[in-house]
Amino acid sequence: MGKKLLFIYNPHSGKGLIRNYLADIVDTMVKAGFEVTIYPTQAPADATRKVQEEASRYDRIVCSGGDGTLDEVVTGMMSLQQRVPIGYIPAGSTNDFGNSLGIDKDMRRAAEIAVNGRPYPVDIGRFNKDNFVYVAAFGIFTEVSYATSQDLKNALGHVAYLLEAVKQLTDIPSFRMQVEYDGNMIYDEFIYGMITNTKSVGGMKGIIPGAIDLQDGVFEVTLIRTPKTPIDLTDIVNFLLGNSKESEFVYSFQTGELKFTAAEQVPWTLDGEFGGAHEVVNVKNMHEAVEIMVE
Repeated sequence: MGKKLLFIYNPHSGKGLIRNYLADIVDTMVKAGFEVTIYPTQAPADATRKVQEEASRYDRIVCSGGDGTLDEVVTGMMSLQQRVPIGYIPAGSTNDFGNSLGIDKDMRRAAEIAVNGRPYPVDIGRFNKDNFVYVAAFGIFTEVSYATSQDLKNALGHVAYLLEAVKQLTDIPSFRMQVEYDGNMIYDEFIYGMITNTKSVGGMKGIIPGAIDLQDGVFEVTLIRTPKTPIDLTDIVNFLLGNSKESEFVYSFQTGELKFTAAEQVPWTLDGEFGGAHEVVNVKNMHEAVEIMVE
């Protein structure tokens, strides 16, 4: 019996770009010896449900869409005892994680990697009872992704995130939080925080310091303290743009596990999608939890 492949794609990602390549992608899969089942997602979390229900029947799951689509597929896979390798064909506006994995932006080439590449075990984040693939974040820039319309994301890519972020600078919300990790404790007021396992966020590289390894068992954590003056804000912006190597307003460290405790419900995003509002958040690195096909 031949190998079986389930191909899940988001028909709306990146201006519906996949419509132009669908026949070529499926042809590549068939030529690699797979019997292919195609499923276009119909609603949010649909890919998660599909993987949970049907992944055990297949030798490979391939998904195409933005990072949110990949997040849904990984979330579904994380709920299973027997996990199969995931192929990823990026089609979103920023595709941070695809870039970090070195997956080609050309959809036909990405399809080739998805079926003929090698499985690469990557760390996955456990966020309370949920999961994330490459970033969990709160604060000023996190509302940007889900506040930015799909049309604007499609048209402008990561510029859309920046435009929305600049709009928010006039009224910066802040959150007083206690952060515990590796026997350390930080108590401060933050406008932004992110836990990442990626080389870029929102299409911007260089804002995560140090060497980044997607399978080292630790996250990179960046926390930005609340600025008190415009000069403070300038200091933060220069750091984020890479114009300065450090800032007294930014905490940066690596850890495999951490806990956030806030005095109020704090909205979070997971891989650019709304992840709920929480007072207490426990994050743990699930070392090499899933395999993603790479070149």
